[in-house]
Amino acid sequence: MTDHPAACRRIDHAAMGDCMAEPAPTGRLVDEKVVPVIEETAVVYKERVVTDRVRLHKRVQATQEVLDIPVQTESLEVERVPVGRWIEAPAGIRQEGDTTVYPVVEEVLVVEKRLRLVEEVRVTRRRATRQVREEVSLRREEIFVERDAPAGGPERDPGP
Repeated sequence: MTDHPAACRRIDHAAMGDCMAEPAPTGRLVDEKVVPVIEETAVVYKERVVTDRVRLHKRVQATQEVLDIPVQTESLEVERVPVGRWIEAPAGIRQEGDTTVYPVVEEVLVVEKRLRLVEEVRVTRRRATRQVREEVSLRREEIFVERDAPAGGPERDPGP
């Protein structure tokens, strides 16, 4: 673009790929120059190059030697001995010579039924006689039978 700011306006036609100048307000045409911008870039890469070769060989030699080494072995003998005895407290691990004794216990629920005398209830019968004075009204009924003698006969009681 030129250094004439008011002299022309630049129109970029991307579809046509060119640049044109329009007339300035005075009616003159001003030419524009298109300057391409170029950029350089560097590309770096690695390449393997063989400079020397080597070969490796391996050889193993075996020799026989006799060694006298003491080896100690140990074995355990496990014996289960049933006991079936009641104890008051857990038993501890104990040593009997070369034997270590590990007691095995189990908890057993024991249900027991016993009679326990809680109380006694005592009932005693006593008799007593006492004199009590009290006024009461007593009733008594009596029946009197009175007969009239019939005319002409002796008096008789028919009785029961």
